[in-house]
Amino acid sequence: MQYTRLGRTGLQVSRLCLGTMTFGLQCNEQDSVQILNRAFDAGVTFLDTADAYPIGGTLETIGRTEEIIGRWMQGRRHEVVLATKCFAATSRRRWDRGNSRKHILDAVDASLRRLQTDYVDLYQLHGYDPETPIDETLRALEDVVRAGKVRYVGCSNFLAYQVARAIGRSEAMNVVRFDSVQPRYNLLFREIERELLPLCGEEGIGVIPYNPLAGGLLTGKHSRDAGPEEGSRFTLGTAGPRYQDRYWHEGMFETVEQIRPLAAEAGLPMPQLAVAWVLANPVITAPIIGASRPEQLEPVIAALDAPLPADLKQRLDELTRPYRLGDSAR
Repeated sequence: MQYTRLGRTGLQVSRLCLGTMTFGLQCNEQDSVQILNRAFDAGVTFLDTADAYPIGGTLETIGRTEEIIGRWMQGRRHEVVLATKCFAATSRRRWDRGNSRKHILDAVDASLRRLQTDYVDLYQLHGYDPETPIDETLRALEDVVRAGKVRYVGCSNFLAYQVARAIGRSEAMNVVRFDSVQPRYNLLFREIERELLPLCGEEGIGVIPYNPLAGGLLTGKHSRDAGPEEGSRFTLGTAGPRYQDRYWHEGMFETVEQIRPLAAEAGLPMPQLAVAWVLANPVITAPIIGASRPEQLEPVIAALDAPLPADLKQRLDELTRPYRLGDSAR
């Protein structure tokens, strides 16, 4: 396994991060533990979760993923770098959501209880909260860091200007600043290359992108004519419609079919090609890989040992260049 620094920090993380949002709904606990063990044995020691997981669940399943990880981590807490998040609603109460001081302080403690640990290495805001002043949010994050409950902080799903403003306010107030961002990024969604990635490169912010396989579309296993496969991300509970809206489009299926012969020519499985392309961007710290079965990890972990040839990356860049422009590429 390769390791790299998280942004400008001294923290070393594995070059791949295991995403766990399938644990507890798409995967039962036994399968989740097998996935964790397979990744851990391969050297993937960077784990990402969130208080709102599992994906596709409801308020009744909130926290189930963290509980599974907490049980698995017993006896190996110091063998992993653990990241979790808050922002999404965790109850029907209006204050159990967002990035207010009250919610952050409550959410950190709730996550620590479920994870059966006294600290998390990376605590992230899962979304931007327009109803809470960023100064309030940053002061709350400063307090949980000073209390020893959190080591580093980051954000997910923030736009570039929101990250830039937060960094500016952190510097002005002399409080903790974001050391990482977690955006969506893959061959079919490249918008962050325009502003967010240049910002991260200049400011020394780690980038932990999710959806490197576009919800599974870039594995090449899905058929537009056959419709979404049952049990896949495209049919999973409350998440199914969101993933279909992101990726289930004629133009994206056509692009996948154009990528397929390039993968065959290079002798690479489609998942390995897709993850290797993300890894090839020098600003990327660690793509988040996920699975619903342990064997799905093999080709994506193999991407570390088979970097893309420069000419193949250039061909993929050119083929998917329209996806830097957003919805117009559909």
